[in-house]
Amino acid sequence: MLCLPVLFPIFAGAVMLARPIEDRKKRQIYVAGAVIINAVLALSVLIWTPDGVLTLIRFSDTMQIALQIDGAGRVFGILVSLLWPLTTFYSFEYMKHEGRENKFFGFFTMTFGVIVGVAFADNFLTLYLFYELLTLATLPLVMHSMDGKARYAGKKYLIYSLSGAAFAFIAMIFLLNYGSTLDFTFGGVLDPSRANGHETLLRTVFVLGFFGFGVKAAIFPFHGWLPDASVAPTPVSALLHAVAVVKAGVFAVIRLTYYGFGCDFLRGSWAQMAVMAMTIVTIVYGSAMALRTPHLKRRLAYSTVSNLSYILFSVTLMTPAGLVGGLSHMVFHAVIKITLFFCAGAIIYKTHREYVYQLDGFGRAMPVTMAAFTIASLGLMGIPPLAGFVSKWNIATAAVEAGTPLAYAGVAALIVSALLTALYLMAVILRAYFPAKGFSPDSVKEVEDPNRLMTVPLIVLSVASVLLGLCASPLIAVFEQIAAGLL
Repeated sequence: MLCLPVLFPIFAGAVMLARPIEDRKKRQIYVAGAVIINAVLALSVLIWTPDGVLTLIRFSDTMQIALQIDGAGRVFGILVSLLWPLTTFYSFEYMKHEGRENKFFGFFTMTFGVIVGVAFADNFLTLYLFYELLTLATLPLVMHSMDGKARYAGKKYLIYSLSGAAFAFIAMIFLLNYGSTLDFTFGGVLDPSRANGHETLLRTVFVLGFFGFGVKAAIFPFHGWLPDASVAPTPVSALLHAVAVVKAGVFAVIRLTYYGFGCDFLRGSWAQMAVMAMTIVTIVYGSAMALRTPHLKRRLAYSTVSNLSYILFSVTLMTPAGLVGGLSHMVFHAVIKITLFFCAGAIIYKTHREYVYQLDGFGRAMPVTMAAFTIASLGLMGIPPLAGFVSKWNIATAAVEAGTPLAYAGVAALIVSALLTALYLMAVILRAYFPAKGFSPDSVKEVEDPNRLMTVPLIVLSVASVLLGLCASPLIAVFEQIAAGLL
């Protein structure tokens, strides 16, 4: 049962690529059916399947391709399975003006299976396999339009991702040589008898692995691929920036830190300080770049660069509270950021306007879209009681509890970033609702919200961001159990 949510969409997507469906309605029924069936399968497995390992390929006692679900995998898997169907229905309308729909939906469906494989991975070898497959499955989506910008973005994405994966592979080899197993083990897998005397080497390798997986999490200075990838169709941007690729990078870093090298081995070392310092730099840098970028999707992309490092900063605290903060922002940021990208996509789809200075008067012209954008923006700013406030509060309190000078510097970075976030998002909102002097209503006379295939996901996600903030306690309790090694 564990392998079905992984293999079924990969097979369904491959069939679609091999035998394209020219009739749009039939294609949409096929894709919707495949995605919904797989979401139900995945959620059923995630919620009701008891613990157990499914070994697919065994190379040796310590090297095997195997699937298993633990607490962290459940969180990531449920997040993906809930957001993928919404993205699918949104894409049906949006992709009408992008063309190459068979190619898009074929790789889109395959990616669903690959990302579920990342969530279900039982060990580092399996995680690495699906991590690499994720690059290959999403590359055609990034290069969808096949124009010069798309080709450049795809090439950059491929080079960055494969280079990062090479560093991650080195870390995996060292874990195999100095650890007792490659299976995810909360607290780490390093064997003290083997690691003794090699601490500096192993911590250096951890830093390499952290930045290797951190490439997909867009940590500075390996973030450059992410803003350039915003040339992809908006549904792809939403998946890249909110759900699939970047969160896979974050998820892999969590695995490496808490389930590979172990916090006890790393805490207080130069390696911890090095990676934490870079997350702090990225938090401020991403927000500052978002503020100075007028292109709406690139602004949101730089915002993602910053917010991913909120998660990584919390993870590098290497405390249970830090893991709780990281997991909560991983989930809540996904819901908020996918909403913002969907709003940006709705604007581009209806008006072909891509820059912030072109959005005067859109508040009344596109009421549903801009209301959703406003709610999501307030959440990303950290305004209570929205979901973004809860996760940012957890990260800040975890940093204060850690009590180190670098942790306090991280709190200062969070505050600076919050102010910058308010500036770069309020600039959009104020233009939309309070246009500049000399604005002519005729300029937005024909502007309107898109149809229900695009607006219903916006409404659902906006409501979700509010409810997640108001009802966060049960989720936080689950994250606390994961951070304690109980799930």
